[in-house]
Amino acid sequence: MLKQLAKKLNAHWQEDVRNQEDKTTMKTVDLQTAPRKGAWRIPLGLGCALALTFTHLKAASVDINLGQANNYAVLAGSAVTGAGSSVVNGGIGLSAQDPQAASDLTTAYNTAAGLAPNQTLTGQDLGGLTLTPGVYFFASSAELTGTLELNGEGLADPVFVFQIGSTLTTATDSSVVTINDDGSSTPGISVFWQVGSSATLGTGTAFEGNLLALTSITADTDATVLDGRLLAQNGAVTLDDNTITAPPAEVQGTPVPDTGGTLQLFGSGLAALVAFGRRFSR
Repeated sequence: MLKQLAKKLNAHWQEDVRNQEDKTTMKTVDLQTAPRKGAWRIPLGLGCALALTFTHLKAASVDINLGQANNYAVLAGSAVTGAGSSVVNGGIGLSAQDPQAASDLTTAYNTAAGLAPNQTLTGQDLGGLTLTPGVYFFASSAELTGTLELNGEGLADPVFVFQIGSTLTTATDSSVVTINDDGSSTPGISVFWQVGSSATLGTGTAFEGNLLALTSITADTDATVLDGRLLAQNGAVTLDDNTITAPPAEVQGTPVPDTGGTLQLFGSGLAALVAFGRRFSR
């Protein structure tokens, strides 16, 4: 649809350029017919703006489905190793033993990585921040020192997605805390950490959410994951006296919120429409 509209708009543009050249040569302008000739641009331009907006809304409404990887609290590409006595409330597995779960994990990882971010946090420490539902982007590494609050704004199933280009590291005794949800869903169930290489949860860290790492995950002594999963595509998951508690599988259909991108896109479309109107109303 968008291609057809763009093609039609381009054809009319070229026609009007030729008409303007002819008018310049003839030095005559029909003031009565000019408005009628430009009238088609209003619905066409508005149609383009709306089409682009609805396409963006559809893309922004994609949730992250873990598929069969939901069956695991810990899933590794190569090995699950550990020192001490860890407690894992949920399945433990390897990709080679469950290719479907491995495939679903890859799909979920790519879906998370492909979402349009609402905010860039590159270079900022997550500690001390209070974030609302959305998609947050780090071009390289991300660090958490202290407490990160995830404010659900009273929503039934608030979705948070963190896109991290390389590593995720949490300092000793850091924590992720969900606040202000409506109490009907499990905290952490719709929190996704997409990590471009490896993640390390520091000693005593209290973490929430589904950690999707391309390579490996290390949980240092006494780090806990409440309502989350440690899912490593290619490397190992290393445990050390940890407690990992997987939430139930998320009910799909809740959209990732769009906190401004759609309005900006629609505004750009309207601005273009105004520009066309001025250009051809002369």
